[in-house]
Amino acid sequence: MAVQPLLSIKDLRTYFTTEEGVVRAVDGVSFDIAPGERRGVVGESGSGKSVTAMSIMRLIEPPAGEIVTGTIEFQGENLLALREDDMQEIRGAKIAMIFQDPMTSLNPVYTIGDHLMETIMLHQHVNKHDARKIAADALGDVQIPEPMTVLDDYPHQFSGGMRQRVMIAMGLSCNPDLLIADEPTTALDVTTQAQIMDLMLKLAADRGTAVMLITHDLGVVAGFCDTVQVMYAGGIVESGKAQNLFSDPQHPYTWGLLGSMTRLDESHTERLHSVRGAPPSLINPPRGCRFNPRCDFAKDICRETYPALRDSGNDGQLAACHFATELDLKLLTIGEASRS
Repeated sequence: MAVQPLLSIKDLRTYFTTEEGVVRAVDGVSFDIAPGERRGVVGESGSGKSVTAMSIMRLIEPPAGEIVTGTIEFQGENLLALREDDMQEIRGAKIAMIFQDPMTSLNPVYTIGDHLMETIMLHQHVNKHDARKIAADALGDVQIPEPMTVLDDYPHQFSGGMRQRVMIAMGLSCNPDLLIADEPTTALDVTTQAQIMDLMLKLAADRGTAVMLITHDLGVVAGFCDTVQVMYAGGIVESGKAQNLFSDPQHPYTWGLLGSMTRLDESHTERLHSVRGAPPSLINPPRGCRFNPRCDFAKDICRETYPALRDSGNDGQLAACHFATELDLKLLTIGEASRS
């Protein structure tokens, strides 16, 4: 019996109107997230990762930005059809979001306790005394010492890693069903990044919370995610189980991203590969496959016809490439690619 998706997005299109034209930031995205799933969302800057997350939270502000078409169903309910008051009941309580820069998310004139208690009182309908205790417990869960005292401190008194722990505490304080983490460790050193990721995902797993992790760091995805979707120029070009996507990529863009990763394994001595060129304009994207100007394997059909996201036959792995089932990317070397 198939598991009912926790989140189901169909043909989502989110556009922004600028003086230069309409930016198709998210252009026909569809995917599901199951209860408890750890979904990694990767891609270059401007690929549509964060706009997808903001669309789910209904934080796209008109008239500059608009969700043009599509459905976002959460627990069987279309979020796009809800009134704003009803959506506010879902934000923080059922779907929580952690942003990449906690200093811009935490108001400097409010204490840590103010931030946590506001969310707790709003969604758990408790008094201030009980909210303070729940807030202290949440800080304790993220391993912040002396949590009851810390509630009276201000954001500027914390290091970057400690502020991010506060954001995790805020996100998980109401036990949401889905946690969206948008580049949660970008500004942190490598050691702190690993600690924060371990902590966030352990707490989410203990609560049965699904996680949608937005990142450009494929190493983080490899270590923490069950499934991955790769985004490029507003669309999904590949998705599937993490282990399959890393060992047998079906799309040339995914292969290029993996080829650019630094490896410590002595068996990998070849030179790092970078995807040539730059991402296309989302106001006037190229005809056909949007990756075709940068692709080493592009043919005439790639320049004419946009490829649908289709099953590549590898355990549910999907790829938006006309030749996904023909290119054996896991065996190609950089030299072979450049000669083809």
